[in-house]
Amino acid sequence: MVFSSLFFLYGFLPVCMLLYAITPGIRRKNVVLILFSFFFYAWGEPIWVVLLIFSATQDYICGRVIGKARRVGSDRLAKAALIFSITTNLTLLGVFKYLDFFLENLGLVFRYSPALPGLALPIGISFYTFQTLSYTIDVYRGKVGVQKSFSEFLLFVSIFSQLVAGPILRYAELETQLRDRPFTWEGCAAGVTRFCCGLGKKVLLANTAGEIASGLLDGRLDTLPAADALLGILMYTAQIYFDFSGYSDMAIGLGRMFGFHYGENFRHPYYAVSIGDFWRRWHISLGLFFRDYVYIPLGGNRKRVVLSLLITWFLTGLWHGASWNFALWGLYYFLWLCFERWVLRLLPERAAKIAPMVYTFPAVVLGWSLFYFTDIGRLGAFLQSLFGQNGLAGTETLSLWVGRLPLLVICAVAAGPWPKRLAERVLQNPAFYPVLPVCYNSLTLLLSTAYLAGQSYNPFLYFRF
Repeated sequence: MVFSSLFFLYGFLPVCMLLYAITPGIRRKNVVLILFSFFFYAWGEPIWVVLLIFSATQDYICGRVIGKARRVGSDRLAKAALIFSITTNLTLLGVFKYLDFFLENLGLVFRYSPALPGLALPIGISFYTFQTLSYTIDVYRGKVGVQKSFSEFLLFVSIFSQLVAGPILRYAELETQLRDRPFTWEGCAAGVTRFCCGLGKKVLLANTAGEIASGLLDGRLDTLPAADALLGILMYTAQIYFDFSGYSDMAIGLGRMFGFHYGENFRHPYYAVSIGDFWRRWHISLGLFFRDYVYIPLGGNRKRVVLSLLITWFLTGLWHGASWNFALWGLYYFLWLCFERWVLRLLPERAAKIAPMVYTFPAVVLGWSLFYFTDIGRLGAFLQSLFGQNGLAGTETLSLWVGRLPLLVICAVAAGPWPKRLAERVLQNPAFYPVLPVCYNSLTLLLSTAYLAGQSYNPFLYFRF
């Protein structure tokens, strides 16, 4: 089930909200959320609920073991429980997500055709695996307390608002909220507005841009002119941002409806002033996870900096998918960050400050081509088209750009900070509240419903992660 579906909007969510609102007591409310989360997750793949419960159970037990080992002074037992948690989680993730990829490449090396198991990828496994891992690691480090309530821990792992697309939540963020959070209609209303903002991003902007990108990038590339290729990758640039940030907004809004407060996952990344700044704004929860649990333990800024960066960005790329193009995408950013860290500082101070503002957005757009094309051959053909091998423009290029330019302008404005600033300024006037949010939510929901009812194109890019 996805947030941007008519069943979710007009069936699942209203029933869940009604039962949650009328159920007394935080423990009973938690049970309502757990049951609805299981239903949400099982909607497409019922069998994988078992895997979700197993992952939550084993990390709950590991956390309890680590806590008990700390009390009796047995560091060896605590370390064994941590190693078991890390090994089990990464093994499950590796088997379901990377086994076919590993066997395929092994076959290429040794020149044989392996029998691939072809396991289906459980939805959201990359997200909830990282969440449970962060819990056991933080318990071992003494940064969070041991969760003694299994139901509260199960809710932390399974809550449907962020289960399939993040943001990746740390247990420390929700530790107190799991057992004590206020449910207010004001908070619920604010959550509805945030949800509708994300719904509009996903349905009205990401889906529209994605259809255009697919039409240009999924066809023949050996005849695609440079201007058409540029339009296609710009549309994909818009699609992936509004798709993922839209889902993050919906997740944050849903959490707010139930009294949770999640951290922001995007901060206008396309207006970053350097590649480093871009990654402090894009998928913030993932970047922080790799920083705290991979980069810093490897040595971080203290020692083996290049090696730490290389491993971190290689793994960041592969986290997004079992394909070499994702690994190349991660290494692409590794090279850019090395450039900014050691080469850019050799330039005069003014040039070193201005240059990143010039190259950052083009570099990000070019990077999305590595992300889009999982087939390396098609990636090469696209890059040749983009850099002019098939000519600069075709017979339909002008009409294509004229027809799609308004959407590009809307996306450019919507990706910036100005809509949020304008809304905050307007809402400071009591005359506009709550009338304006109600009108905005109603219009966004109406337009999104009309789009979903009339269109079959409604992909969710981050389901594959």
